[in-house]
Amino acid sequence: MSTDATYTELRAQLATLTTEAFRPELAEIDQQSTLEIAKIMNAEDASVPTAVAAQLPAIAAAIDGTAERMARGGRLIYAGAGTAGRLGVLDASECPPTFNTDPSEVVGLIAGGPSAMVTAVEGAEDSKELAAEDLDALNLTADDIVVGISASGRTPYAIGAVEHARRTYGALTVGLSCNADSALAAAADHGIEVVVGPELLTGSTRLKAGTAQKLVLNMLSTITMIRLGKTYGNLMVDVRASNEKLRARSRRIVSLATGADDSAIEAALAATDGEVKNAILVVLGDVDGPTAARLLTEANGHLRAALAAAATL
Repeated sequence: MSTDATYTELRAQLATLTTEAFRPELAEIDQQSTLEIAKIMNAEDASVPTAVAAQLPAIAAAIDGTAERMARGGRLIYAGAGTAGRLGVLDASECPPTFNTDPSEVVGLIAGGPSAMVTAVEGAEDSKELAAEDLDALNLTADDIVVGISASGRTPYAIGAVEHARRTYGALTVGLSCNADSALAAAADHGIEVVVGPELLTGSTRLKAGTAQKLVLNMLSTITMIRLGKTYGNLMVDVRASNEKLRARSRRIVSLATGADDSAIEAALAATDGEVKNAILVVLGDVDGPTAARLLTEANGHLRAALAAAATL
């Protein structure tokens, strides 16, 4: 197919996408005051949570499948290009400090590699083969979960990642897009289509579509970690205290969970090498550090189950 024919076909495809639609009522937006534009943009953004709410059953099903596979050692892998890829990398990078996961447990792949986080890599998003190579490099297994992210739902890199993961490895796949009846959702075990409508700036899917993707990824990682026992109530008991702020937060979390005084908190953290979850078990379960570690291991990291076991000792 000639270059002209390729572009003609691509233009025709884009013309069918809600995320690419032109809004004539906003054609004079550059003539309005800054405050007026800000009000319009804010009103646009306010519609995103409603669009996400319409997909909650699909999101919950994807989370349950993700948690089931991660509980038996699977990894959560995001794959996308451009803004979508950056959002996946962002979500993955925040899991280790928040949930004390190993960096290999939640992985973000962006078309073109790490340099594409800050500089566009021409043509990378158009390659299904590149997505397959990136997944092969991770030694994918059937226990893994691959989440393809694409606002349009037609990005070859995201579709290729989902197709390769599902067909070659039998991995669980999720397709997150912002257009209905997308090729990405059709290729995945779990299709999530958050239709946010045309953007304020025609085709600028870093706006409402990007916000929608961020909200869904927040849910996917956070609720999965809740299901895996990474929290106690709404406390981040697996937080990794890697700086002074997080060390202070660790002490506050132990305090909120136990009501213990400062001296008891410090003693519990000292007995558990600073592990927040273990320290809470030491205080509430009235056990020593090694026993806390053993009970948590036997409970697969679930603090409530470990506390129940401690009560029987």
